[in-house]
Amino acid sequence: MSTPAAPPASPDRDPGLQPERTRLAWRRTTLTGAVIAVLAVKSALHGGPSTAGVLAAALCAVLWLVLLALAHRRIAALAAARPPVLSPPAATAAVLCVIALAVCGAALVF
Repeated sequence: MSTPAAPPASPDRDPGLQPERTRLAWRRTTLTGAVIAVLAVKSALHGGPSTAGVLAAALCAVLWLVLLALAHRRIAALAAARPPVLSPPAATAAVLCVIALAVCGAALVF
């Protein structure tokens, strides 16, 4: 006995608001990264700049720019009628950027 085949995907698929919610989530993530980067720079310069503080703040800024580039690419891809799946390398890079931003921000605070 054979199993029934899956129904073919409809070219007129209505994804609802899911792509819009995903775009908004990417925007919130990049906004949070921007806040972390700005607070890292403020923290690094508070009480006089130190080499380690300036390097950590610069690293936060670079990580935020990478995250911003990843988000921009994903938001552009979500504009398609059938957006492609986020690739594992892009997802891994985004996760690592967010974690590294959190670690850098925490290192500057403590």
